[in-house]
Amino acid sequence: MWNSILGPQDHTLKPKEVPKKEEADALPKAFLASSKNILEKNQINFGKIQMTKRLEPTLNWKATVDFKKNTQEKKHGGRLGRSGPPVSPGRAQLVRKSAEKIEEILSDSSSENEEDEEPPDRRQEANADLPSEYWQIQKLVKYLKGGNQTATVIALRSMKDFNLAQETCQLAIRDVGGLEVLINLLDTDEVKCKIGSLKILKEISHNPQIRRNIVDLGGLPVMVNILDSPHKSLKCLAAETIANVAKFRRARRAVRHHGGITKLVALLDCAQSSAKPAQSSLYDARDVEVARCGALALWSCSKSNANKEAIRQAGGIPLLAHLLKTSHENMLIPVVGTLQECASEENYRAAIKAERIIENLVKNLNSENEQLQEQCAMAIYQCAEDKETRDLVRLHGGLKPLASLLNNTDNKERLAAVTGAIWKCSISKENATKFREYEAIETLVGLLTDQPEEVLVNVVGALGECCQEYENRVLVRKCGGLQPLVNLLVGINQTLLVNVTKAVGACAVEPESMMIIDRLDGVRLLWSLLKNPHPDVKASAAWALCPCIQNAKDAGEMVRCFVGGLEFIVNLLKSDNKEVLASVCAAITNIAKDQENLAAITDLGVVPLLSKLANTNNDKLRRHLAEAISRCCMWGRNRVAFGEYKAVAPLVRYLKSNDANVHRATAQALYQLSEDADNCITIHENGAVKTTASLKREFLGYSKF
Repeated sequence: MWNSILGPQDHTLKPKEVPKKEEADALPKAFLASSKNILEKNQINFGKIQMTKRLEPTLNWKATVDFKKNTQEKKHGGRLGRSGPPVSPGRAQLVRKSAEKIEEILSDSSSENEEDEEPPDRRQEANADLPSEYWQIQKLVKYLKGGNQTATVIALRSMKDFNLAQETCQLAIRDVGGLEVLINLLDTDEVKCKIGSLKILKEISHNPQIRRNIVDLGGLPVMVNILDSPHKSLKCLAAETIANVAKFRRARRAVRHHGGITKLVALLDCAQSSAKPAQSSLYDARDVEVARCGALALWSCSKSNANKEAIRQAGGIPLLAHLLKTSHENMLIPVVGTLQECASEENYRAAIKAERIIENLVKNLNSENEQLQEQCAMAIYQCAEDKETRDLVRLHGGLKPLASLLNNTDNKERLAAVTGAIWKCSISKENATKFREYEAIETLVGLLTDQPEEVLVNVVGALGECCQEYENRVLVRKCGGLQPLVNLLVGINQTLLVNVTKAVGACAVEPESMMIIDRLDGVRLLWSLLKNPHPDVKASAAWALCPCIQNAKDAGEMVRCFVGGLEFIVNLLKSDNKEVLASVCAAITNIAKDQENLAAITDLGVVPLLSKLANTNNDKLRRHLAEAISRCCMWGRNRVAFGEYKAVAPLVRYLKSNDANVHRATAQALYQLSEDADNCITIHENGAVKTTASLKREFLGYSKF
């Protein structure tokens, strides 16, 4: 019965046979020395577990090897072949980091319904110079396959004594079918065997390829079932192993399909009572550990949108909110990590506000733990899309610790999270004012150079929001921030370009800053970004050009000096993107203030292109289109041409919009168009008189709209 559970037998050993003396002598000394202790210990002493171990362990790995085809194995007589030349430690570390990064990108870049791209396998060839540990572990795996229950327990313990963080040891287990045996042991009734197997699987599952092997061999359903075990040690080990395995899409989906999300959420309930620090000593530390491991697994699983919804439906948000009150930092990190992953969904952001989680996130920004600070800042970054949340961060005193954390630039991951939180919080004018009081503007300007792109994107985004205020614009200029901002206009990162064009445009509202931007060739760089293939970059560049043209000393000549610039911006009116069209219409409104430029764009066909856009329901486009039409009416027979191109009747319908800015721009356009008699008839026939009379009564307060 026992050996049938262990899977494929090694037929060199009889099923019930005790290992021969010669083979027993070959076992590692650790095997024999630890056997007595193994048989005497029945459970793991969780009271001695250190609470400071890593919360999301990710070993750096170079590409691992798998089995070759059977034909190749037969060719080499079952021996391993010689590998390539050894890789230097520095290069190996870079390769390992790249492998982990590629796997995560593959995991999150496509939908849950798509199959994962499996990383290529390679296998060492025969006669490889492998360390002795490789062969010792393979011998232990044979005892796992063919030994009795006692030998199995001793072999598991001896295997655990090896450094399972090394690739050689992990491959030794896999190459002789050890994964299948370890997974089969999880189906036994012997708790010690399950614990030993899970300890090994937890360590070796940091390897991306072994993670996939575990899923292929059906290991996740067995681990999910163990989450129902009455043994807390088993629950912890199973949850931690799931946390390691669920690093890619297919594994996360498997956890959900086998009911793992609900069971993991249930683990969070184990430590509710211990959330009060004053009473924590009254509760078993094992309960805290169970909840920590459950949160760790949910953190890995929460990278899937479907899993986020499953966590919410299972009642995970109130439990996570309750755990935020704990004093255990190693508990807080996976809890906040799960929340920040889930906060990308609007439903979660609403629930986070309802559960009053923001206050605890702000409190933990003052922690000494850098990883906890990072996760709290990331959670605030995700939640601060909402104005109410931004106000809550300010009211609970979260802006000052965020500003203080800007001074610690060594930890780039934390710096990216903190600058991201500041960016989103500074969207509110009151917060931008507070950041100026806390001297965050000067610090942000200092971060515009020698920083990774993920930090620069957030720093520039924060400055773009802060510079909506006059005092902050002046401060950026006095701190020398314009030069590095203009320098960033030559980048290729799409999000960075969108943010830097917005920041430059905000600064250009101030005439003195505009002079510096022009002197630094910033206007030309903005104009060149109109040729960028990304619509968001085009639109942001066009919006930034508007204040540049408005505040330039000789705007007309400045625009004309760009060879082919007018023709290009007129042709952008053929775009299909509404934001691009609205921004280009706004730019044309400013360009057309110069009569020579207005004549030039008229010759380039701006009237028919503007007229073609008139039948739109987008209020933002309507407003700027009406302003552009109003300005273009001031040249030659453009008024008549707009009537001929059927632009007048659609404009009248703009008066039924609910946007007062659209009403204002439309009234100006209709006023200009009405100087042509035919246009007057069209305006009257389309009911403009009645509509404008109604709007007049509304503005004067005679009737309620």
